[in-house]
Amino acid sequence: MANLREDIRNIAIIAHVDHGKTTLVNEMLKQSDTMDARKEAALGDRAMDTNDIEKERGITILSKNTAVRVGDKQINILDTPGHADFGGEVERIMGMVDGVLLVVDAFEGTMPQTRFVLKKAFEQHLTPIVIVNKVDRPGARPAEVVDEVLDLFIELGADEEDLDFPVIFASAMNGTTSMDPEIDTQEHTMDPIFKTVFETIPAPVDNSDEPLQFQVAMLDYNDFVGRIGIGRVQRGTIKVGDNVTVMKKDGTKQNFRVTKLAGFIGLDQVEINEAKAGDLIAVSGMEDINVGETVVDPEHPEALPLLRIDEPTLQMTFRQNDSPFAGREGKYVTARQIEDRLQRELHTDVSLRVADTDAAGVWSVSGRGELHLSILIENMRREGFELQASRPQVIYRDIDGVTSEPYESVQIDTPDEYSSAVIDSLNQRKGEMQNMESVGNGQTRLTYMAPSRGLIGYSTEFMTATHGYGIYNHTYAEYRPMVKNWAPGRRNGALVSINQGQTTNYAIMGVEDRGQMFVGAGIDVYEGMVVGMNARDNDISVNVTKAKPQSNVRSSNKDQTASIKTPRDMSLEASLEFLNDDEYVEVTPENVRIRKEILNTSEREKAAKRKNK
Repeated sequence: MANLREDIRNIAIIAHVDHGKTTLVNEMLKQSDTMDARKEAALGDRAMDTNDIEKERGITILSKNTAVRVGDKQINILDTPGHADFGGEVERIMGMVDGVLLVVDAFEGTMPQTRFVLKKAFEQHLTPIVIVNKVDRPGARPAEVVDEVLDLFIELGADEEDLDFPVIFASAMNGTTSMDPEIDTQEHTMDPIFKTVFETIPAPVDNSDEPLQFQVAMLDYNDFVGRIGIGRVQRGTIKVGDNVTVMKKDGTKQNFRVTKLAGFIGLDQVEINEAKAGDLIAVSGMEDINVGETVVDPEHPEALPLLRIDEPTLQMTFRQNDSPFAGREGKYVTARQIEDRLQRELHTDVSLRVADTDAAGVWSVSGRGELHLSILIENMRREGFELQASRPQVIYRDIDGVTSEPYESVQIDTPDEYSSAVIDSLNQRKGEMQNMESVGNGQTRLTYMAPSRGLIGYSTEFMTATHGYGIYNHTYAEYRPMVKNWAPGRRNGALVSINQGQTTNYAIMGVEDRGQMFVGAGIDVYEGMVVGMNARDNDISVNVTKAKPQSNVRSSNKDQTASIKTPRDMSLEASLEFLNDDEYVEVTPENVRIRKEILNTSEREKAAKRKNK
């Protein structure tokens, strides 16, 4: 029988977005033997979310490593994203662990992303532990949620032994757990989780005396050492100074010397001199290495099977900013700077694709969804970049000679009174209803299968239809034959500025009855910039910079008291959702604007007439 490393366990923590796994990891760090009091005090509520956008939105975007010490033992933990757009992160790390903590909200129960991440875990034959979180939440129904989880396990074809999964009830926010669903049994401790992990999750096999195999599952990058491969030592031992071989994806081999090794403890990377089978580590020294490639002993070049990463389903065009306001605010505005930044993103994001186009300063950028691509744009603007981006388009594939498009599984929870409006909106977007049920508390749960292109821009319409009370979740399901003779898109036209200047109260008051304005008074606009949404389906060119003729002092004062409606706030996501095929969103560090591809009013109107002939 093989020797086991009883001193460590490797687990991933998986869940639907906002079910509390990052908060739970925080408590595991605090209530273990990992950190001193000073570090613990500085931990905050969501220490694993290090990216500014992660902190602001309360979502995890990037998988992260940490480890907690429990006595003389260690639990290596991978915190994974819960949003479908970052599923590429989830898929890669499943080969690094031996078990999963599945966190499920005691009120919401199993959700689409719960299914997605659990299915990935079962494909790798990982041992599950279920944590029913937020048991203190009003309306919590922990016992029913355990039944839902069991049904999901059966539906996903779990092995018989997996159906006998341990369940721990928790309130991560309060730092409490219990093996019993009753709220009054909760105690301020994470010990039930630690104990269950060591009793349930298999220990790694200690085959450190065999030839080296280390597979890269994640990438990091810094300017000093270049690419850093993060993964698990599947076999053998690796030391600083070792000469090793990388088995490349294309079948070639590349030799390099290990310059640096790091392990993980708490929130820190700690330099180490040696690692062996079962350890999760970061390796430096490889100039060119990619996810899925295997680092091996040169004398025994045996590659592990390549990791499968789902291909992108959505693409956008990124362009150098060429609007009349280009270069006013950005630090990085040239095509070379934008291209270098996109190439740098490819060092760490394996779900992203960047391709040159025939036009100078224009790139085709593909990803896993709207959120995936909008996060990239948001990061770039915060770093000081200016760029323009097109409306997202789905990526079609030829499958057995049939043009096919991506479909998504949609789950919606809505107050009963808005369900008919939601059903109508999804039917118009070619969604197929799969289930409709009442979940109590005046809520209806709808399950749909819908083409991805029908869901582009849907979240704004959905929030309007449910008055902000609905919950909308979607995750990529599969490719299906393309829906023919259907072109989804915005039903309303745009209000487009006819000239350049600063907007005035007087001008906007004369235009706002045409539709909804995106700009208030005192805003710089240019010809061809979209300043609002028309109430009808056609575009209208409008003058929003016209000043009121001044005849005397009194009318001037009176004009200052005239009020206009509050303009609609157009965030980056809202702007991307709004776009039509002939429009771009202009993104700078300080502003998000929507513009027409052809800025000149007369040229644009001529082009529209030619198109309609």
